[in-house]
Amino acid sequence: MSEKPVTPTPARADLPQTERSLPIAMLRARETMMAPIRRMLNDVGVTEQQWRVLRVLNERGVMDPKDLAQAACLLNPSLTRIMQLLEKKGLLTRDDHPSDRRKLKVEITAEGRALLAAAAPQSAEIFARLEAQYGRENMDRLLDLLNALSAVEIE
Repeated sequence: MSEKPVTPTPARADLPQTERSLPIAMLRARETMMAPIRRMLNDVGVTEQQWRVLRVLNERGVMDPKDLAQAACLLNPSLTRIMQLLEKKGLLTRDDHPSDRRKLKVEITAEGRALLAAAAPQSAEIFARLEAQYGRENMDRLLDLLNALSAVEIE
């Protein structure tokens, strides 16, 4: 018994083709970009989310968890688990806020900074390969566009 050929459903007039869908295009680009990054992160023993937390703390210094979650693009419950794991690995510390016991302050440790430094050459190599193929001007323009898009409120 042969299978009946599948006829594609015509696209709705109000939906763009998936090749012109911004969310799908952004996901495809993210996966292209993240494949070599994931290999690098695997080499240093952290996840994408843990890497983002360490990068943000390294860049911004001591932070409140709420601000850290926002800056690292994480939900608060996820950040709580990530902080516990990173603290067990010795990559960050969590301490009571000196003036408000209800708050915490989170800080990257020297070990966390060392992990970032150890991964820096491989990270730089990944981005150099991307820039060689995609171009510095395109990279700058894309980053500017994505940052501007992130500031748009469409709710």
